[in-house]
Amino acid sequence: MLEAQGKSDLLNQIRSVLPSYAACIYIRQPAPLGLGHAVLCAQPAVGNEPFFVHLADDLIRAEVSCLKQMADVYESKRASILGVEVVPRKETEKYGIVEVEADRSVTSRVRSIVEKPKPEDAPSTLAVVGRYVLTPSLFEHLERIGRGSGGEIQLTDGIAALMREEAVYAYRFTGKRYDCGSKLGYLQATVEYALGHPSLGRDFRKYLKGVIRSPSMRARR
Repeated sequence: MLEAQGKSDLLNQIRSVLPSYAACIYIRQPAPLGLGHAVLCAQPAVGNEPFFVHLADDLIRAEVSCLKQMADVYESKRASILGVEVVPRKETEKYGIVEVEADRSVTSRVRSIVEKPKPEDAPSTLAVVGRYVLTPSLFEHLERIGRGSGGEIQLTDGIAALMREEAVYAYRFTGKRYDCGSKLGYLQATVEYALGHPSLGRDFRKYLKGVIRSPSMRARR
């Protein structure tokens, strides 16, 4: 329809979303049994290959995409890689938390991983934030571990089991993460991406300045 209407710019945008060499496969998780279960559901599509897990509510803005960074680390280590960043200790209950061999290193082998520990029990404040490169051996462990925290099959528990057989590394990616699973994080991402938009950013910045300076906003403050 776009082609018939002569809307070549929109047509090219749509065609560029999915590269010609790629195909999309959709697999439905039949029950809400946790992230580990969701990953296990994808096994028929993945087969016996290393694979990415990308959680969409963690949006990461970076000059080199986070997954590309992690793929490069995988090529060096040939082992599972977890994308991590430091979070406030009071927020450890929201994440899988890792303990690593070298606290200050960009890439370090993981000693332990625990799902959503209380701040006083967390082994560190280094959180896994929704980016993984995983080896296919993980599937065997996800099949065996059973339900963990919250009555769900936890990906964290599967990784902990995998670590008994092979190395797993934590990687401190370069970029800014927005927690779009929270309302505030979603709004922050929307505003910052809009400000950086090549064609809309200038007008949007002007709009925000007008909103902030308006009498109604000053009255609310």
